[in-house]
Amino acid sequence: MQFRCLATGLVLAMALAGCQRTSSSPYSDLPSQPAPLQAQPVPSVQGSQLPPPGAAGQSQYPTAPQGSQNMAALDPNAAAPGSALDIKKETMVGNWRVSNGGSSCDMFLTLTNLGGGSRGGTRGCAGELTTMGSWDVSGKTVQFKNRAGDVIGRVYKSADNRYDGTLNSGTPVSLSR
Repeated sequence: MQFRCLATGLVLAMALAGCQRTSSSPYSDLPSQPAPLQAQPVPSVQGSQLPPPGAAGQSQYPTAPQGSQNMAALDPNAAAPGSALDIKKETMVGNWRVSNGGSSCDMFLTLTNLGGGSRGGTRGCAGELTTMGSWDVSGKTVQFKNRAGDVIGRVYKSADNRYDGTLNSGTPVSLSR
């Protein structure tokens, strides 16, 4: 009987020893909280007084400053300049570097249908381009649209892998890769 108790005790001790964790986790040395992110510079914001809605002579599409490459004061039906090159929608797909009023950001264009155009978006942009949700080609013009489907800017092909135009605010915008 004594041998049985000793054997049972030994088996029980071995069983309990098998339940102990003997391996280490590769994640055990990671901190429980990620390191805080560093603050990033924020572009300056400019402000000015807007005219009252419907003021006489006020256009829905303001004009760009003289000397900039604007597209007929952003009339939604305006044609691209005579020097504009033909555009194939398929060649627009992918990543573009955007120069927008002295700053730069990224634009991504796809062929995924979204309402009246194709899905598109921006990263690191400021102003109107932050609202971009889709894009479309109309003649020799590429139209950028906000998430509601309103045109926020237009560009035309000025060279291989280069597009120039303006946003509705009159800010010049260029795409290149």
